[in-house]
Amino acid sequence: MMGQMLHLDINSQIGSCMPLAAMRIGTMIHNIELKPSQGGKLVRAAGTSAKILKEPTSRYVLVRLPSGHEKQIDTRCRATVGQVSNPSHGARKLRKAGQSRWLGRRPVVRGVAMNPHDHPHGGGEGRSKSSGSYGHCSRTPWGKPSKSGYKTGPLKRRR
Repeated sequence: MMGQMLHLDINSQIGSCMPLAAMRIGTMIHNIELKPSQGGKLVRAAGTSAKILKEPTSRYVLVRLPSGHEKQIDTRCRATVGQVSNPSHGARKLRKAGQSRWLGRRPVVRGVAMNPHDHPHGGGEGRSKSSGSYGHCSRTPWGKPSKSGYKTGPLKRRR
């Protein structure tokens, strides 16, 4: 009887990896597989967790991800019960610019602070807008307009 009660207690299962079919509604999980026996792909960042929204009775279970997106995942996929540790990871303060370089982040430089051959906004005397001519709108570093709904990225393939 006592062993059965321990099995039902969710706190005794924290850190356990099991199929989503074996979990109850409202369970906080992380390190979720997308395909069975593929390895954990979702919810692996520091301090994150997902929540099971619907009882895993059918082939799929509904899970709410940290982004707020709700995703249906196969019940045979495995996940770990609980939350990833170190929730204060994103709240730490970087003391100096070099610390952000240690993390591999390059500095962000404004286009108007560049030379004309580096960016369409570059050049001009003093603080000039859009490379001296007021007729130009904001542009990407490759010269395409970046405002007014102009699409700058690659077009999606039509199905």
